[in-house]
Order: sequence, then C-alpha cells, then structure tokens
Amino acid sequence: MTDANAEPVSGRPTAPWRKTLRRLFGHRGFVIGAVILVIMLVIAVAGVLGVTGDPLAISYKSRLVPPSQEFLFGTDHYGRSIFTRVMAGAHLSLVIGASVVAITAVLGTLIGAAAGYFQRLDGIIMRSMDALMAFPPLMLAIAIAAALGMGLVNLVVALGVTYTPRTARIARAAVLGVRRAEYVESARLSGASDSRIILRHILPNSMAPLVVDLTFVFAYAILAEAALSFLGVGPPPPTPTWGNIIAEGRDYMVEAPWISIFPGLIIAFTVLGLNMLGDGLRDVLDPRLNAS
Repeated sequence: MTDANAEPVSGRPTAPWRKTLRRLFGHRGFVIGAVILVIMLVIAVAGVLGVTGDPLAISYKSRLVPPSQEFLFGTDHYGRSIFTRVMAGAHLSLVIGASVVAITAVLGTLIGAAAGYFQRLDGIIMRSMDALMAFPPLMLAIAIAAALGMGLVNLVVALGVTYTPRTARIARAAVLGVRRAEYVESARLSGASDSRIILRHILPNSMAPLVVDLTFVFAYAILAEAALSFLGVGPPPPTPTWGNIIAEGRDYMVEAPWISIFPGLIIAFTVLGLNMLGDGLRDVLDPRLNAS
C-alpha cells in the first residue's frame, strides 16, 4: 500500500514558499479578502480608462435622480453619475492608500530597524515615535495636512508620517527578535558590516509581521483619506475621491441619501476586504499562531 502523505518519488521536499501559498489559499478569510481587493483594482482600472464615462460631466436635467437602470447609484446635485464618480474615486483612493503604505513601509522599517539593531539609538528614536503616537492619528493627520496645505501629495505625506510610528514599533520588535540569532552572530563574526547584516539577514527574516501590519495601514489610510476629504483637508473638489463624494452629499441626506450611502458602502467593502486579507496573512505567517 502507498502512503498518501508520503513525499514524492523524486524525494524533493516541498519548498517553504509553496507551503505558505497553499496555506494562504486554503484560508477562507484571505481568499475572500483577496477577491474583494481584486474587484476593487478592476474597478479602479475601469475608472482610469473612463469605461463608465466622465466623472465630471454635468447634466442639470438629471439632478438628484434616484438609483435607476440608467444611473445605478443615482446622480448628485450637478447631475453627475454617482456610479461613475465612485468608479473614478476608486483609483484615487487606492493610489492614496498604496502611496501611504509605501512611505510607511520605507520610513517605518528603516526607523524600527535602526532602533532595534543599534541599542544606543533605541531610546531616542522610540521616544520620538511615542511622542507622535500620543496624538490621535486623525488629529495628527489633520494638523500636518493643514500645515502643508490642500492637495493629493500633501495628504499622502500627512498620512505617511501619521502611520510611520506604528510600523516602526512593529519593525523594532521584529528586529529585536532576530538580532541575536545564530546566523546574525555568524555574519557579524565573519566581518560583515552593520548595513549588510540588517539588509541581508535581519530584515528578510522580519518581514512577516510588517507585511501583515501594512495591510491594515492600507485600510486605515483609505478611511483616513475619506475622513480628511470630508473635513475639507484632502484633495479639493471636484476631485472624485470617496471622501469628497460623501462630503458633497451631506447637504442632501434627506432628499438624496444615495449620494453619500453608495461611496460609504464601497469604503466599508474595501476596508473589510483589506482586514480579512490582513487577518489571513497574520494567521498563516505569525509563527506564534502556527505553533499553537
């Protein structure tokens, strides 16, 4: 009889990355989150290509039309299609979220790695991060965005600075967990420079918790962008971000609630997908959960 769990005849062990992929795609939450994210990416690409039309096209004959076969999400007070604007807003909102993740990943990882590896810098760096984290994230983002001025780039910078301390703390904790590992000590004794040890040995083995954290930063950035645009410190109207669309509909909540409801649902749908994706990554990549 043959054992179903036996290794292949070739005797080659399964590569670790194949095992990880198999576990990820066997995780229901990860799969659902990935599907939602792919759907949002398709919507964003369609919005960029203008598949559904011009999000800035005005038609006063179609003002405040409720959802119908012609206008799936209805129209706003300028007769603009909410569906078209939401599609276009997907691109900007996802670009803002991805840009914030990129800034946070670079700054947070470098700051956290420096604090975790160079003990003499740990106190200074982390106390500075703690000072930034003492402020509520949204309030800190509003202050930075207000100081820099309105605009897409300034909003991304404000959110990137806001969420960097969170990533820095996670990067520091991950580096502290591997800096005393045998392979790191071997590299140090062989004469490798500190930068080489950090880049070639420590960071590659500290990426799992960082990847998980960045999925949640993506979700937080989308929510924060919507909040800041709603408050008037994001990209100026008529830029069709999800936050701007909700803000434009607040004066018409009684007679045309669909203006704010549909972009709000899209935001909730996207954040749900990112959170499920992050939960799946955490369940698979966190060694403490795997050990249990």
